[in-house]
Amino acid sequence: MSNLPPYLPRPPVAPPAQHSHMSPVAPTHDQVPVLYVIVVYAVVIFAFWNIPGARVVINPLKLFTIGWHELCHISLAILTGGSVMKVCIDPDMGGATIVSGGHPPTILAAGYIGSTIFGGLFIMAGFDTLVSKIMSFVLGVGLIAPLALVRNKLTILLTVLYEGLLIGFWFVDHAQALRWYCLFVGVMNALYVVWDIADDKYFRKANDSDATQWSLLYPRIPAHVWATLWIIFEIAVLTGFVLLGIAAFKRTPDEMYAEAAQFLPT
Repeated sequence: MSNLPPYLPRPPVAPPAQHSHMSPVAPTHDQVPVLYVIVVYAVVIFAFWNIPGARVVINPLKLFTIGWHELCHISLAILTGGSVMKVCIDPDMGGATIVSGGHPPTILAAGYIGSTIFGGLFIMAGFDTLVSKIMSFVLGVGLIAPLALVRNKLTILLTVLYEGLLIGFWFVDHAQALRWYCLFVGVMNALYVVWDIADDKYFRKANDSDATQWSLLYPRIPAHVWATLWIIFEIAVLTGFVLLGIAAFKRTPDEMYAEAAQFLPT
């Protein structure tokens, strides 16, 4: 008779823990579409900004973009001790801020830098529903503000339409639609130098682009070189905000729903 100890079954061996080594700036499956949409938006905006007739359709957003750009010039003019003599915000003629005194390089740089950073914030809103809800209030006020200088009835009507869309998107898929609206506005602002220069080239607008103004301030460097430098700057900053958005908002749609529902649920 065997004296072996009774058989005791071994507990199952747990599989080795799976450690994620994904880079913080590697987009998730849910974030990848945002990257493609940014590229599509850039192409669409360029087309609408430059095609006669179609330009009118985005006039409210153009006024919002140009208005913020000029506000950056105005702010730095005042902060550097200058006086604002005249301001023009027009979807066809472009924007212009006539300043007396102040520090010209700082005032001039404020436009493209301010537009790029402002656009970057809206691009980040494209990655998260809660952030897009917050930024929608900025957009809502910004769409209305330029109407103080506008008398064109079609532009006023289109602005009302864009405001209506902004409000309506709060109720589409738990405000998910706001992400794509903010993303569109973000791309328009972040790449403003491209549209500004295109206006110079194709429409000979009355108000020169900032790139042209830089060439007047520093005549040894031609306008196309200034344009290239600013485009590189804007693409670099846009890329930085995209990577920041990817790293900061790694959320599933359900997680975004739950988080956004805590702020003015719809």
